[in-house]
Amino acid sequence: MPKVRITVAKRAFHQDLVDRHADKAKSPGMCSACQRFEEGQSFVIEAFPTKPADFPCDWAWVDIQRDVAMILFGSDLPWMAKLGTAMPCCSDGFRPVSFLVERIEE
Repeated sequence: MPKVRITVAKRAFHQDLVDRHADKAKSPGMCSACQRFEEGQSFVIEAFPTKPADFPCDWAWVDIQRDVAMILFGSDLPWMAKLGTAMPCCSDGFRPVSFLVERIEE
């Protein structure tokens, strides 16, 4: 069975949305990009649906696991430049993290 590599492609931060909609007193961490991930950080999935032990965010895992399963089980997305890849992101509207999901054929 193939494996899947998940790589943190980009961490974004939408200051304008935070300024308009976030209660910064209740969430002081809302002043920068997500600090649970670093760009370039990667994780390997060998047995779905098990989240890698070192994947630091359950919320992000829930958001991307559909794409991880799809790539792991052989699907290809026609809009991706390379077959066997996907580009999901977590659903944090203030501090989204984009992930590159790649099938690793062995």
